[in-house]
Amino acid sequence: MPQPLTPRFGIMTAPSQIDYHEILRVWREADAIPEIEHAWLFDHLMPIGGDPNGVTYEGWRLLSALAAHTRRLRMGVLVTSNRIRPPAVLAKIAATLDVISGGRLDFGIGVGSRPSYPLARREYEAHGLPFHDAAHAVGSLAEACTITRRLWTENEPFDFHGTYHHLTGAFGNPKPLQRPHPPILIGGRSSSTLRVVAEHADLWNVPGGDIDDAIDRSALLDRYCTEIGRAPGSITRSLLLPVSYTDPDSTRDTIGRATEGGFQHIILGLPAPYPADVARWVTDNLIAPSTHDRNPVSTGQQQSAIPQPQPLSPGSRE
Repeated sequence: MPQPLTPRFGIMTAPSQIDYHEILRVWREADAIPEIEHAWLFDHLMPIGGDPNGVTYEGWRLLSALAAHTRRLRMGVLVTSNRIRPPAVLAKIAATLDVISGGRLDFGIGVGSRPSYPLARREYEAHGLPFHDAAHAVGSLAEACTITRRLWTENEPFDFHGTYHHLTGAFGNPKPLQRPHPPILIGGRSSSTLRVVAEHADLWNVPGGDIDDAIDRSALLDRYCTEIGRAPGSITRSLLLPVSYTDPDSTRDTIGRATEGGFQHIILGLPAPYPADVARWVTDNLIAPSTHDRNPVSTGQQQSAIPQPQPLSPGSRE
């Protein structure tokens, strides 16, 4: 998957502390704007920002609903926690979503939350889910990627006996519509996770709070790819950037630094509440200037002060 010549822009709406119909509105707006190519949710079972007892929707079920209400956007979960669902179950969910969406899934997956991030850590204990150490979690992720790809592509049942996962008579049907399979996006920044990225990913995503660090991590990924004989350019570099409605100049500057650093898959994290016509605002004020090098178009929309989204903290991902 070679790096594109121009950035490919998408949006991210955290499915937490917001009404479902507001998320649906934004996705429908974005679906009608070709400059917005992809859209994302996150994978948490409880809030990781704001009211700790507030609303949080399960990402994959919500993504299925949004797939049924859109026609063009590529879509995914940024990123699925491999700690929450067994890999064969997740592979089935993802294949079903790819069919529902007409082949528009980008499969996002990662290790899961860091143990030092308490608001993300608590959801595992609250749902009776184990939380193993980092070495176990990274090894499990690597095996999960292998299992998922085999379930999506192999036509005969197989057994898998790894260190972390054991399957007997595993078989996936239906297969995803995309061939050979949906693109695999792995999120994370740790050295051990980047080695899994080098082996398994088509896209790599990292939160963009520190562009210099993201560029350094990208260089490390280049090295890991070279060590295993893979072309570094075969992995698209993806960045999640928080959007400021009140300071679009700052967001545009960050986009420019990111694209100059080799990140050509840009996901713009939208803070809630979402203004009216927010997808058009993002297109005119952030995407168009970043792709066509022209001044932003005024939409006549009043830019009210809106809190920046806490869920975009890079500390929640390994």
